[in-house]
Amino acid sequence: MSRFANFIARSRLQTRRIFSTHENPFGISGNSKEPSTLKNKAQQIRKGLPKKWPIAGVEHVILVASGKGGVGKSTTAVNLALGIAANEPSKSIGLLDADIYGPSIPRMMNLVGQQPQITQQKLMKPLINFGISCMSMGFLVDEKSPIVWRGLMVMSAIEKLIRQVTWGPLDYLIVDMPPGTGDTQLSISQLIPVSGALIVTTPQDIALLDARKGTEMFRKVDIPVLGIVQNMSVFECPNCHHKTHIFGDDGARNIAKEMNLEVLVNIPLHMSIRETSDMGKPITVSQPQSSQAMAYRDLAECVVNKIPNTKNTVR
Repeated sequence: MSRFANFIARSRLQTRRIFSTHENPFGISGNSKEPSTLKNKAQQIRKGLPKKWPIAGVEHVILVASGKGGVGKSTTAVNLALGIAANEPSKSIGLLDADIYGPSIPRMMNLVGQQPQITQQKLMKPLINFGISCMSMGFLVDEKSPIVWRGLMVMSAIEKLIRQVTWGPLDYLIVDMPPGTGDTQLSISQLIPVSGALIVTTPQDIALLDARKGTEMFRKVDIPVLGIVQNMSVFECPNCHHKTHIFGDDGARNIAKEMNLEVLVNIPLHMSIRETSDMGKPITVSQPQSSQAMAYRDLAECVVNKIPNTKNTVR
């Protein structure tokens, strides 16, 4: 074999031994000393994923997620929690704001400026409003201060918001997820058992592309997708009552059919939903008889009915 052929063979062997790592996500060799041997890779695989432990006292965890931002995910999470509480007053509900970079729960739940108390066991007590136990990174930092953290810091913060909070006893913990399919989604899927996830989207094609990715991500980590919420589905003129599909018509229904899912509810684009959210008086509690509030209560009923009867509680 010629010298050139030997060089090509050695290069191919070295290329095959390069693996994607946290430090080198594309697996491109360089001057850094990344673990690039089959032995090191096998050791990484043997370590496996962390064991999932339920949150003490919490029976069901429901994730509210979206493939991209700006589709009304946080508004949906807040009104879902309040909708379950309205439908089943005997149930105890919690709301976790897992969006570290852009927490919305403090403002939407009218808890801006308040801080959680610390127990003798060094655990944080959730803040409560409208009967919902709430925890958010927004309670721990000033509303105007940005969070400038790398992924490992975010994952550590998520674990603390899960493990170092006196959540229980709760029947349902609603988790307002950040948009996308990144560190937070993976951390939560690996840390705790999840009863199901909701995908929130608008009918427009760009949002639907990311909703598909979000759905596939949850399926890959074995989290049941309960269905799709089509938000901002239609706008009704307050004067003439003409209905306009500003972001498209039934886009979510089409993708749901392709992915063997169900559109659980269509939430209209309505000024009162936006106004009540901004004021910290969500429409489900401030205008409970409105058609918009009833849509959220219908969603709450659908979600509860789709949750399996098995419980994840650790007392």
